[in-house]
Amino acid sequence: MLHSSLLHETVQLAIDDRVLILNSAADPFVLEAAQRLSAGELILAEDNLASLQQFNKLVGADLSRPTPIYRPQLRVRHVPFHEYTLHEAPATIDVVILNMLYQPSNAWMIYGLQIAAYALKPGGCLYVVGAKDHGVLSMAKRMRSLFGNLETLVISKGQRVVCSHVENNSLVLHSQEGLPHTNATSDTQNVARLTNLPDLLPTTFAEGKLDEGTRLLVNALEVHATDIALDIGCGAGYLGMHIAHIASKGHVIMVDASLVAADAARNMVDQSGMTNVRVLASNGTQAVKAQRFDLIVTNPPFHLGGIQTTEIGERFIREAAQVLRPRGRFYLVANRFLKYERTMRNCFHSVEEVGGNTRYKVLLATNPIINVK
Repeated sequence: MLHSSLLHETVQLAIDDRVLILNSAADPFVLEAAQRLSAGELILAEDNLASLQQFNKLVGADLSRPTPIYRPQLRVRHVPFHEYTLHEAPATIDVVILNMLYQPSNAWMIYGLQIAAYALKPGGCLYVVGAKDHGVLSMAKRMRSLFGNLETLVISKGQRVVCSHVENNSLVLHSQEGLPHTNATSDTQNVARLTNLPDLLPTTFAEGKLDEGTRLLVNALEVHATDIALDIGCGAGYLGMHIAHIASKGHVIMVDASLVAADAARNMVDQSGMTNVRVLASNGTQAVKAQRFDLIVTNPPFHLGGIQTTEIGERFIREAAQVLRPRGRFYLVANRFLKYERTMRNCFHSVEEVGGNTRYKVLLATNPIINVK
């Protein structure tokens, strides 16, 4: 991960700046920014509930309040990443910071540039941090095309910090991507274009199709008509919707820590007209801890901050054991190289492989062990 010391050496902040963090609340430098801004405002345009909760815990803020206060005269606010232009005025931000490691795909990075172009005031600066193998050179090229300038502030161990600034009241477009102007006459058009999420951020949800692992999971599932089911990390909701069609006399709850994913799943439910499905934004099972389920499914992510990890999947396994009924069924699909079996056997009396191929495995766990932590 990018060391916060690189940002400490390069990011220039005045004590009364308005600073916008683009889907990067987990970056260690965000805490330092809060310390520097004794009389300004820190806005977290964040998609991930887990990152927000970690920030809240570290600084003692409550971002569910309308105007949470971290320090006297410093306001700290959260705006969903994908809804920034719906709630915030253009050309009002002094500094924007984006860490490429926390963006799920190239589409999210391009979207982040669009938000920065919309948000920055004349003289404002965008700082982007990332590694060469994560595409920072391509990102720098896009920044130069959009803003007409670029400065590389530091390079260290494959990481670099690059910066662009707004030179006047209207960005001159040189990019082929159609990135927005910031002048007042086009604000309404900008908002309409910036908030077209289904087209802008498709790669997060496998281009609107079932990925190979999820398809294998669907084929292995045993679903009963009366099942009360939970889909942990639901993405756009295709797996949960499949279960809801079969569990016609039951009910399905889909949860995801991504606010974009939760909105995408809600849109799918609304379009289907189905009434036995509910979607909740939730960090794992936090929103449904008091409920119990006959069927739980998950296709957990295995990257955190750009690094491969089984941490999220292992947490999903432990949490599933807490909310699964004694005779319930828990299904997990994963790449074969991800070793979830030990954690599953620590949480369930019975674990078996019930599907898959050379790349993926589908695991079924039953009979949860009581009081698993």
